[in-house]
Amino acid sequence: MSTPALSAPPADSTPDPTDREALPPARRTRSLRRSVLNWTLVLAVLLLPGFLLPQYPLYVASLTLLYVISATGLNLVLGYAGQISLAQAAMMGIGAYTVALTNGDLPFLVALVLAGMVGFLVGLVIGLPALRVKHHYLAMVTLGFQTIFVLFVLNEEGLTGGSLGVADISRPTLGPLSLEADYAYYMFIAVLCFFVLLGVHWLLNSQWARAFKGIRWNEKRAASVGVDVKTYKLLAFAIGSALAALAGALFAGLLGYVDPTSFTFQLSLLFLLMVLLGGLGRFEGAIIGAVLVGALPELLRVSEDKALIYFAAAGILILLFLPRGLVTVIDFTFERILHRPRPQMTK
Repeated sequence: MSTPALSAPPADSTPDPTDREALPPARRTRSLRRSVLNWTLVLAVLLLPGFLLPQYPLYVASLTLLYVISATGLNLVLGYAGQISLAQAAMMGIGAYTVALTNGDLPFLVALVLAGMVGFLVGLVIGLPALRVKHHYLAMVTLGFQTIFVLFVLNEEGLTGGSLGVADISRPTLGPLSLEADYAYYMFIAVLCFFVLLGVHWLLNSQWARAFKGIRWNEKRAASVGVDVKTYKLLAFAIGSALAALAGALFAGLLGYVDPTSFTFQLSLLFLLMVLLGGLGRFEGAIIGAVLVGALPELLRVSEDKALIYFAAAGILILLFLPRGLVTVIDFTFERILHRPRPQMTK
């Protein structure tokens, strides 16, 4: 099977609309303007809840954006590089505890950067088994790390507080601007989420994405055309883990408290569900899945004891009738109803 993402297109092929450099100058300028307009709209949509929502819905919106960041990282590992990870919650916990344990000693923003760096380095270490094992064997390796993380946090009471966790985590200040208020902290999360999405979008339209997809489709063929398979596997794990750690660091500031029950295996399964329901290997899929899984249980909370039943039923129906995720609804709308090509956000 050929991998056109890794080989040069034929000379008479139509320019890829996601490859701005391949377009004529006039179309390149229009494409750039349209891209700036689209991303400005994305930022506006992310910031809007901060002006409209009361306290608890704003908390749910903040938590959903953290899910978006972490699920986007998992989508890079699973959907693009084809590597299974069941330790995304543990990576999120690493970021949260990095902020919690340095609270008072380091400014929040410094601790936030440190959390991302620690997540990146741990991701490199966890990614090492991906060089030797794959599929369900790799899933067991990451599951083992997830379990070890929770047990370590529970047992090292002198360092992590054990089952009691760490409390009184302060929110950051930006010069004279305090982010202590819920709406201000939401705006902070929204801006960081925007830059994460922008960065990942750039990454998935670069040569890196072609290498990731090549590894997922056919690892041997990717290596035969010059892709450094080992390096890209490690990078996928490292970047995905760094994003989860960043989400965890923001989570610590959101709640002001962390404990082991917030980062269990069930949360890792939720992240996996987000990617699968939204659309595996689609940039917008992780976003759709995170919003669905993050917001839907809260919207169904009015149903009290039946909320989990409705949520589980919705997930089963989506996986049965939309096996490629909810992004297929967008594709169907454009192709069958609007009679236009489906939007391509990445190569």
